[in-house]
Amino acid sequence: MDADASEPRTFKLTIAYDGTGLVGWQRQPEGTSVQGLLEDALTRLTATAGVTVTGAGRTDAGVHAHGQVASVTLATRLGPADLQRGANALLPPAVRVMSVETADATFHARFGAKEKRYAYHAILGPVLSPFDARYAWHIPYPLDVAAMRAALPALEGRHDFAAFQSTGSDIEDSVRTLTEARLDETAADGGGTRLVLALAGDGFLRHMVRAIAGTLVEVGRGRWPAARMAGILASADRAQAGPTAPPHGLFLVSVRYC
Repeated sequence: MDADASEPRTFKLTIAYDGTGLVGWQRQPEGTSVQGLLEDALTRLTATAGVTVTGAGRTDAGVHAHGQVASVTLATRLGPADLQRGANALLPPAVRVMSVETADATFHARFGAKEKRYAYHAILGPVLSPFDARYAWHIPYPLDVAAMRAALPALEGRHDFAAFQSTGSDIEDSVRTLTEARLDETAADGGGTRLVLALAGDGFLRHMVRAIAGTLVEVGRGRWPAARMAGILASADRAQAGPTAPPHGLFLVSVRYC
């Protein structure tokens, strides 16, 4: 515990976590959150009350992260390496602080983010490996991957993505810019196929990636033509898009600040 604290400093944390069993990033009245675990660990480590950790994005329950970024201001003599080591000693194995850096006092993990990258994983095939069960959506029927790829260019650029935003969000401006929309295909364990939907943009709406993934699967099943994607986007109507894909296939990959 860091009883003899110094002047407050701002730190940038990069965090990885397995979202299985967690209520998501944001602290909730009930359940275990990533934010709550980090705040509790840093409070114990620095003997500082009221520690607030701000994340770049609020991942939902069951969603994972390779490179979530958070900012926190602490009055502590501990350096970045000691904070990383001490926090990881107090955190459960499902949450790891991958790096800690001293940041400018104005650094804000959420408002300073320039680009976020997400990846949604799905496994096509009759059998899902138990090692993929927590990290990919199992789709046991074939999909037309070429048609799914043909639907993606309509999403790139600056658009109103309201058609892919879940109801109940308090966000008023649903205009976002996607700089990349790509679908990769590789072999999966058990003889199946792994599909990875990679999306990058300046911001994402609630359940936006999962709604896009669910819509692409409808295209892949032949229920909708690839050209329908542009019309769904233009409609700004969530009812026109496909179902929301399950959370456990989604990963926040990285956040860029410059």
